[in-house]
Formats: sequence, C-alpha cells, structure tokens
Amino acid sequence: MLRGSLGPDLLDIRTLFSKAGMFTYDPGFMCTASCASSICYINGEKGELLYRGYPIEELAEHSTYMETSYLLLYGSLPSKSEAERFEATVVGEMMINEKII
Repeated sequence: MLRGSLGPDLLDIRTLFSKAGMFTYDPGFMCTASCASSICYINGEKGELLYRGYPIEELAEHSTYMETSYLLLYGSLPSKSEAERFEATVVGEMMINEKII
C-alpha cells in the first residue's frame, strides 16, 4: 500500500502480472493513478486540479504565468523580489542578441 499526498491510499499493483498473470481492467481510468507526482493532483470526479496544493482556478486568477512557473519549479510561490529575479532571468535567456543578427 502507498500513501498519496492527497486523496485515498493506493494499492500498488506493479507486480500483479508477474505474480498472478493478470492485468486490471479500469475503463476510463476511473480508479487508476498513472504516475506519482509531487507537482499536481487531479481528481476528475470532483473537478479538482491542484498545482503544488494550489487550486488551478486560484492560480489563474491571482498569479502570473511566471509566478506559476516558479511555483512548479521551486515548490512555492515567489516573493516579489524572487519573482522579479526569476522573470529577469527567463526573459534574459529568451532574448536574441542583436549583435549576432
């Protein structure tokens, strides 16, 4: 048995086929986790999508794209100064040097 960060406990069936010679049948993946993730949590039945514990609706309404990117990479929303440094770094990496053209 495995414990998820949210939701119910999980039954680990990775060795089911090698031990029992059988597969599981779960149409629509209604009771199947396809991966382990510390970044997102999805509960389709409840219409939940969380990124690092934040509801996607909250991030869409109150956070910028760069702030959400920082959250996904580093695990927490940035302070104002962290957001400014992060955005400057990303934008700096994206810019084309005019001298090369």
